[in-house]
Amino acid sequence: MESVLLIGLGLLGLGVLLLILEAFVPSGGILGIAALASAIAGIVFLFKYDVIWGATGALAAVILGPMVFFWAIKMLPSTGLGRTMVGQSGEEIAQARAELTQRERASRLELLNKEGEALTDMRPSGVVIIEGERHDALARGGIVDRGERVRVSKVDGLTIEVRKV
Repeated sequence: MESVLLIGLGLLGLGVLLLILEAFVPSGGILGIAALASAIAGIVFLFKYDVIWGATGALAAVILGPMVFFWAIKMLPSTGLGRTMVGQSGEEIAQARAELTQRERASRLELLNKEGEALTDMRPSGVVIIEGERHDALARGGIVDRGERVRVSKVDGLTIEVRKV
């Protein structure tokens, strides 16, 4: 008779493991259905052993099942597989954007006092080419015609201001 109890507890444990696996492996619900079937079979075996064991197993399955599943879902993004499936968190995306903006600002600051050429008429905004790279820029001190030489006079954040040479 003890084997019936052990089988029931084992099936409940298997159901919990399958439920955790369902959260981490994209199975289309197959593992979830297997977890439910295993838990039901475990509860049936526990009821065959004793009514109190059966009721306790059923109550544990009803309470612990969703708790374990949602815990596994919550833990998913912090695992390697989860990061692959879910992608970066909002904080990681924001940090990557901040780092990119910082690098852009640093590269723009290097343009200060460098000379280039206006690719478009600048009234007051347009496009300039400096050291082979195109940049959007603002002309200060008057209109700059296409083809005229310009010098970067100010860099404010991501904004480049130029003047005629």
